[in-house]
Amino acid sequence: MIITEKLLKPLKEASYLNVDNTDRYRPILRLFYLNYEKLKYWMYLEEIYEELTEDDYFMEYTIEQCQQDLAALVSWGNLNTIQDTGKVTTLEEFKNKKFRYQLSAYAVEIERMVIRLENLFVESNVLEPSLLGRIRYNIIQLDNILKEPEEKIYSWWRDLNSDFIRLNQNYQDYMRTLNSVKAEEMMKTREFLAFKDNLIEYLRSFVKSLQQNVDIIGYYIKKSTDENISNILNIILSYEMSNPNMDAEPDEKLIKECLIGKWDSIEEWFVGKNGKEAEAGKVFDITNDIIRKITRYATRISEMSNAGANRREEYYKVAQMFNKCSTINEAHRLSASVFGVCSTLHLKGAIERETESINSGVYEEKPYIAEITPRIRTYRDKARRTGIIDRTKEKEAAKRAAIERIEKEKELLDSYIKDNRLDFANLPVLEPYARNIFLTWLSKALERKDRRSKTEDGRTYYIEERTGSMCVVECTDGAFTMPEYTICFE
Repeated sequence: MIITEKLLKPLKEASYLNVDNTDRYRPILRLFYLNYEKLKYWMYLEEIYEELTEDDYFMEYTIEQCQQDLAALVSWGNLNTIQDTGKVTTLEEFKNKKFRYQLSAYAVEIERMVIRLENLFVESNVLEPSLLGRIRYNIIQLDNILKEPEEKIYSWWRDLNSDFIRLNQNYQDYMRTLNSVKAEEMMKTREFLAFKDNLIEYLRSFVKSLQQNVDIIGYYIKKSTDENISNILNIILSYEMSNPNMDAEPDEKLIKECLIGKWDSIEEWFVGKNGKEAEAGKVFDITNDIIRKITRYATRISEMSNAGANRREEYYKVAQMFNKCSTINEAHRLSASVFGVCSTLHLKGAIERETESINSGVYEEKPYIAEITPRIRTYRDKARRTGIIDRTKEKEAAKRAAIERIEKEKELLDSYIKDNRLDFANLPVLEPYARNIFLTWLSKALERKDRRSKTEDGRTYYIEERTGSMCVVECTDGAFTMPEYTICFE
């Protein structure tokens, strides 16, 4: 690849496709292009404005905006302009500069490209085997074409390149369609079976035409000499240089490189160069791969459709055959014939064999039963169903034990209360559970403003505090210091 100055510079002519006022610039250039196709190359400001305002989208469009838009397109090189002095009668009219506008060559090609992009999914890509026949006909004339006049040689060259470009582009576009995500998804559906055969036949006809023509085309390309090809290209170059071109002066070196590049592309496609495989061979392989893929998908869909078929009669017939076997060995032979060699599943386990003999077969050993659970997260062991057990006696015993425990605890707590008062400063050594109950009573009352609360058995009490005094409460698991509180029961 050669990096030229043209490749590096920005393409200002395409700016109108993606700017703030694109919705105004594109209709203007499309209007110019439609008139260009009708051979009307020059247009005035008033004509453009009148055409645009016929559409409801440009109802509020002003002629000043139209003039600004045309000026922007002229600055980007999309329009060429010339001052119209044909009807000027006064100096004032000359100063106002009435212009005519024309599409530039870049803008024409850009609009053609945009129209092709707009219709990209409307036009269907097709393979044309007839193109190979036309290319073969033109290549066969390589040896005799030099005897023809320049005009016919140039026409032959244009036809050859046009057919080759169409063949290459159509094939690439069609293969891109078959390898697209949409095609892959469609091949997985049952509806694909309806036109699968037609598609395969269509591709095979193209492959057949490719096989019939490529060898002949390659033979005549190899047969032609470099001198013959060089003479043909020089004649075409001379003819193109002699054609008058008012847009720009033709570059002989650039045109010659372009001609040589086109012929090299044809040669590489059908013959191959520098030890590389011909592109036609790759096309052949890719097309066959597509056919195999289509067949594979169709087979898979058919298998999926038949997977749920009722095989009751088949199983019944096989069962009858096994039932007629007189010995186990005969059944083994029948199994090998019907089912083939089964895939062996190796299981590890604490298998205890009765004998270590290598001649002992699997059918002579006792079976080893291994429980296998599904390897899924949602699997749970099934709950075993059992009858309801009568546990009335156990419940009554537990109830009596709980009542006895509560009564013993109540007696113990009452033993700490003297004259309806529980003085923390005068308490003996406490058990942990008694300490926890007393502190619970204390915290419940202290959380209330009136410092009153009730115990679990309904007794009401309130808290008294000796301000500034502290006491030490001894427990079996330690001691702690606290303010001197007294719980008084009513």
